[in-house]
Amino acid sequence: MSGAAGLPGIAALATGLLLFAIALVAARWRRPREVAARRDAMSTNGIALQGAAVFTVMWGQVRVTLDPLGTAAIGAAIVTALLFAVALALFLWSTAAMGHNWSLVARVRSDHQLVTRGPFAHIRHPIYTALALVVVAAAVATGRLPRLLIALPLYGLGTWLRVRIEERLLHAAFGVAYEDYAGRVKRFLPSVF
Repeated sequence: MSGAAGLPGIAALATGLLLFAIALVAARWRRPREVAARRDAMSTNGIALQGAAVFTVMWGQVRVTLDPLGTAAIGAAIVTALLFAVALALFLWSTAAMGHNWSLVARVRSDHQLVTRGPFAHIRHPIYTALALVVVAAAVATGRLPRLLIALPLYGLGTWLRVRIEERLLHAAFGVAYEDYAGRVKRFLPSVF
C-alpha cells in the first residue's frame, strides 16, 4: 500500500537522512575509546526493531506522482524538512550533552556520569524521540502514512526494549540519584509521557 510522493519531499528525505547519518558518524567518531564498560548486548535487538520500523516505511518503490510545484508536494517537503530539523537538532543537542557517555548500545562506563542537563532536563530519552520523528518524516516524504500503523508499534517495541535496559543500567549505577531524576523527568515528551 503506497501513496503518492513528490520530488521535493524525496529531496528533503534524502538530505535529512544524509545529515542524520553524518551526525551519527561524527558523534561516534568524537567519542573517546572505551574504558571499562558494562554493556548489555540485548540492546542490539532493540536497535534491530527500530531499524525494522524505518525499513517498513522506506521499503519498496516510491510512487513520485505529485506535481513538484503543487501544494501537496511542497507541503510534504516542508513537513519532512521540519521533522528532520527538529530530529537532527535534538540528536546533536543530546550527544553534545552526553559527551563521552553516548553510545549506540546500552552500557555504563566506569567514569559514567548521570546527565541531567540539556535536553535531558526535559526528557530522559531525547534521542529516541528524535528517531521517532525520522520515522514519521520518512512516511510523510514517501506518501506512506498508513505504514505508520505498523512502523510506530515496531519502533515503540524496539525503543521500549532499549529503554528498559538503559534505565536498569543507570539505576544500578546511580541508585537514588537516578530514581529522583526519573521521578521528575518524563521519558519521551516533556510533562506528558
